Amino acid sequence: MVMSLTACGGKKEKVEKQEVDVTIDQIKLGEDYTDIKADLKFLTHKTDVVDTTFKGYVEEFQKMYPNINVEYEGITNYADDITTRLTTGDWGDICMIPMTVDKDELGNYFAALGEKEKLSEIYEGKFLEAYSYEDTSYGVPSMANVQGVVYNKAVFEDAGITEVPKTPDEFLDALQKIKDNTDAIPLYTNFAAGWTMTAWDAYIDGGATGDPDFAYEGLTKGENPFSDRGDGTGPYAVYNTLYEAVKRGLTEEDPTTTDWEGSKGMLNSGKIGCMALGSWSLVQMQQAGDNADDIGYMAFPITVDGKQYIAAGGDYNYGINCNSSTDNQIAAMCYIKWLLEESGFAQGEGGLSAVIGAEMPDALAALEGVELVVNNPAPSEDVNLFNDVNNESELGINVSGAIPKEIVEEATAGTKTMEDMVNEWNEKWTAAQESNGITY
Repeated sequence: MVMSLTACGGKKEKVEKQEVDVTIDQIKLGEDYTDIKADLKFLTHKTDVVDTTFKGYVEEFQKMYPNINVEYEGITNYADDITTRLTTGDWGDICMIPMTVDKDELGNYFAALGEKEKLSEIYEGKFLEAYSYEDTSYGVPSMANVQGVVYNKAVFEDAGITEVPKTPDEFLDALQKIKDNTDAIPLYTNFAAGWTMTAWDAYIDGGATGDPDFAYEGLTKGENPFSDRGDGTGPYAVYNTLYEAVKRGLTEEDPTTTDWEGSKGMLNSGKIGCMALGSWSLVQMQQAGDNADDIGYMAFPITVDGKQYIAAGGDYNYGINCNSSTDNQIAAMCYIKWLLEESGFAQGEGGLSAVIGAEMPDALAALEGVELVVNNPAPSEDVNLFNDVNNESELGINVSGAIPKEIVEEATAGTKTMEDMVNEWNEKWTAAQESNGITY
């Protein structure tokens, strides 16, 4: 959650809001509202499966709810386009909620799905935090990701790497072995795609510190959070790993020529050693060629007091337009509930289901000995504080990938050291903190 809608799309136009008394936890699939009629428009970032996987979901859902039609619209530049479209109020019925919506504005755009406490009896409570406000939940994550590194096990083996690296130094040593002993690109940045670079931002809090309170206490309100902690942990350790990899020539030769779609097959076939991506990428890499068994997933290589952690958090959340008709809102709840509890979408994507007690995908079950850490939310009086500081600093953490992009550019050009950039980030962050009333 980073910027407010008003900062990037203007005030929401006046559209009549429809109040609905039904909540998603009250619905019994296949028993309630089976005769309801509705035509739903669903805006999604998953453009590649609109006519395949999602079409199949609709067909299966209609066996239970034959009078509910669902039309998916895939949006390529999703984060920007959905932010603009939300301001009209007339964008459709279901969408994946963008990170640009402040918590205290959720009710102006989305229908309440239920009380957070009640929904937490069905769905993991910590995964509901991001899109809940004053004990009301407006979104439920389509799945939850862990934030690690997807890699080719065969390439690692051929390079002579016998154990998964657990520290930045071990990781860089492993990349060097790949370069020296194989023909694979050790670490593929996917720089040209842009959005892929935000994966590095996702490592810097709980996963890099083991502290679920670091996102608020250490980053949002912390003093100079990007400085070197001296122990191979925290934001500096994450970003410096990327800097050193690029500086040492352990990435692709020209980052401006990377190819996101092509990289999937390259990792599958052993032309790439690893990539920094959330666990959602695992299945895509496995399906990109004939070597699915070679694709593995590891925690980001940071160890805190002898233990590894991996950050877990919700992916895009399903949200329902509060301006849709009553029948459409109820029908949308039925479809979202079916997606969450019956479709198998999360497991099929290699993610964690938001449903309590759901089975963990096999590939993630291999993360034995690694502890999942979910960031604790900011206190209610500061729900938008990170958004405000991040937006004003223009560092774009988890949104634009500005920091990782700068690292690749500067490590390639050799014009700025890591320390130069860290000092600039801390200055910008501190100025934004002070502007928002944060003192040490």
